[in-house]
Amino acid sequence: MSTPAFVSPDTLRGRFSRAMSDMYKQEVPLYGDLLALVGEVNSKVLAEQPAVAASLHRTGEIERLDMERHGAIRLGSAYELATIRRLFAVLGMQPVGYYDLTSAGVPVHSTAFRAVHEHALQTSPFRVFTSLLRLELIDNPALRQRAQTILDQRQIFTPLSLSLIEQFEREGGLSPADGETFVEQALETFRWHREATVSATEYQALHDEHRLIADVVAFKGPHINHLTPRTLDIDQVQAGMPGKGIAPKAVIEGPPTRRHPILLRQTSFKALQEHVAFTDQHEGAMGSHTARFGEIEQRGAALTAKGRALYDRLLNASRQALAGFPAEGNAHEYMALLGEQFSEFPDDLMQMREQGLAFFRYFVTDEGREAGAFAGKTRSHKADLQSLVEAGHVRFEPLVYEDFLPVSAAGIFQSNLGDNAQADYGTQSNQADFERALGAKVIDELGLYADTEQRSIAQCARELGVELQALR
Repeated sequence: MSTPAFVSPDTLRGRFSRAMSDMYKQEVPLYGDLLALVGEVNSKVLAEQPAVAASLHRTGEIERLDMERHGAIRLGSAYELATIRRLFAVLGMQPVGYYDLTSAGVPVHSTAFRAVHEHALQTSPFRVFTSLLRLELIDNPALRQRAQTILDQRQIFTPLSLSLIEQFEREGGLSPADGETFVEQALETFRWHREATVSATEYQALHDEHRLIADVVAFKGPHINHLTPRTLDIDQVQAGMPGKGIAPKAVIEGPPTRRHPILLRQTSFKALQEHVAFTDQHEGAMGSHTARFGEIEQRGAALTAKGRALYDRLLNASRQALAGFPAEGNAHEYMALLGEQFSEFPDDLMQMREQGLAFFRYFVTDEGREAGAFAGKTRSHKADLQSLVEAGHVRFEPLVYEDFLPVSAAGIFQSNLGDNAQADYGTQSNQADFERALGAKVIDELGLYADTEQRSIAQCARELGVELQALR
């Protein structure tokens, strides 16, 4: 009996990402303008900074740059979260990391669905930051129960998409034809619907509790609320947005400008005011809702636990030092002060590597191949990675950070929900509760980076015919 020909989840993820981008471009025309601006800036950077271009070519990042996207959705129930996990599994995406946003005044906790192996990421680096509303944080018992009832009554997945998920789980894959159908059906979960599921009065009550609660509860599904392209220079994009008729938020979230970027920097334009039809409005009448916005990101080096601890310490010190300093109207001064606060974090790849602050991918150089060939293919002895680096036989490039920063995510959310949206939820992180709703454990992102780094070291060892020890 022949094995059925299944379409690769990586291929499906690429198709889904393109379909999502096409849909969002139709729904939010400014997104298309944003893509054009990011394309212009990226082309300029590649032309003017040959070292950046060379690094992207060495790592293969250049091949995924134009298709790099991440989306974000907000779900309302454990069923929706568990089912979206199954849906994303068909696309080769797994839940990575746990993010608690309640300490920043946003009543959700989250994970990021993405591919986990570097080869799959090169094929399609599509990610979806997925948040679950924490209904228990709604203070008003009657409103909390009403929100629960509304969410229990909705179905955000099409019957055919659920059937194809079950088929994938049962048979281990989908045929190319079924894969195409799945992409079409899965896309419906993320589509914008202007018809609300609540009355104008109910919407206002949810909105007054927190604008994000209204966004989750009052609609037929978790419309994609932003789709984010990757830029090579977010400062240039930020400066260029007004010239395209796009008003950016005051400051860029994340680390300051650096010669060698780390982690993730993000900016956005204000959320759109969109027409909404509430259930109690007469025909032709329209209310409004504000939630969907445009976002841009610049990704830098993935940090080790040691590097992340240093980053978090400097971030906390920066927030204390800049507390009360108005970013609005003082963006340049604000970012300069932020840079001063982060001066302790070395802006040199060699130092970052020697101090164990970041993860890297290792490559055998032409000189290394020549030396290995000269020594003979049967050679097998222990070698020191640092010595090979110093000899020019192996070079390294930082691993790109594939994940998110909770403080930055909350900052983006807040800038588009309005200043009065923030609430004091304290620090009520509950990863165990999130994982129960998810139906699985989230994956530790640091372990993924360490595995990728070690695989690159093992590849170097095979090419050079030596034994190389893991770094950590």
